[in-house]
Amino acid sequence: MATGHDHPLTELAAAGVSIWLDDLSRELLSGGRLQALIADRGVVGITTNPTIFASALERGERYTRQLRRLAEVEASIEDTVFAITTDDVREACHVLRPVYDRTDGVDGRVSLEVDPGLAHDTQATIDRARLLWSAVDEPNLLIKIPATTAGLDAITAVIGEGISVNVTLIFSLDRYREVVDAYLTGLETARLNGLDLAGIHSVASFFVSRVDTEIDARLDAIGTDRALAAKGRAAIANARLAHEVHVTSLATRRWRDLAASGARPQRPLWASTGVKNPAYPDTMYVSELAIPGTVNTMPGPTLEAFADHGNVTPVVLEEVYGPAQDVLSEIALLGIDYREVTDELERQGVRKFVDSWDELAETVRGELSRDLAAPVPHGR
Repeated sequence: MATGHDHPLTELAAAGVSIWLDDLSRELLSGGRLQALIADRGVVGITTNPTIFASALERGERYTRQLRRLAEVEASIEDTVFAITTDDVREACHVLRPVYDRTDGVDGRVSLEVDPGLAHDTQATIDRARLLWSAVDEPNLLIKIPATTAGLDAITAVIGEGISVNVTLIFSLDRYREVVDAYLTGLETARLNGLDLAGIHSVASFFVSRVDTEIDARLDAIGTDRALAAKGRAAIANARLAHEVHVTSLATRRWRDLAASGARPQRPLWASTGVKNPAYPDTMYVSELAIPGTVNTMPGPTLEAFADHGNVTPVVLEEVYGPAQDVLSEIALLGIDYREVTDELERQGVRKFVDSWDELAETVRGELSRDLAAPVPHGR
């Protein structure tokens, strides 16, 4: 495996892609591995979710002392989850602070998710975003808010208060346009509130591999040669067209007016970039989306796979938007309803996030029972 800076991730970063890691654990923080990934793999940001935290709790013993302390004061499961996740994210913010300073706040970011059970409750999402922002109290935090209908109003509200946001669970182009509008409206509110727009940042997380998973299943059900030939193409096409939406938004008078006031662009972030179908190249959702000014957040195995054998595919933007639209047009001609697919993916996404949150709470409950019955290990 390539070591140091002699690997394809260096080329990816040189192409203008910010490399973020979709993983976080106390082991990663305490063992020096995160610093090594920053130095050797070019990692400049982190995204998290409840499944990641649940896995972290199950993998190591570094949470035992904190779990015991919280149990002694009879903290609720919800308060225990809150304490563990905000502590880990705060420490990750500290580790990535030099990147944040070096990049003028563009990178060095760590994302923390609002309880997904609040995805359809605007005010509850706003309240939780404020609480998380205050608890972590680090400028390089991003609060993750899902791009549901209720989430859009919450995004506008918290951006208007100066809270930086990672908008998550975006699947459709129409919903992405609404996300862009929510961000711009939030910036306009922030400006009216007298806030410094340069200090407000946002990424829009467009989910990739799940689009292929859903559409490929429908193509398999159709079963014709033409349908099977279309497999594995929709997700990248969808993401490239999302980038076209981004570029178009930056050409508007509305954006130029905000930029003149110091506003920062909301960068597209490619999420769910681990390949689900083993028949596909394991780095395809990275190499095919190597677009300058975007973020790619990768699970550890995808990051290492790209470091080992990834290729940066040159993307000439004006030459890929048309073919990308042709792919989606072909999908429609085969009888697959794009809106139905993306609506279903959003429903599934919220449901999976809620299930993951419940899994995290159950893991905390189990770890409390297990760790309180065992001797306290050395270390944290």
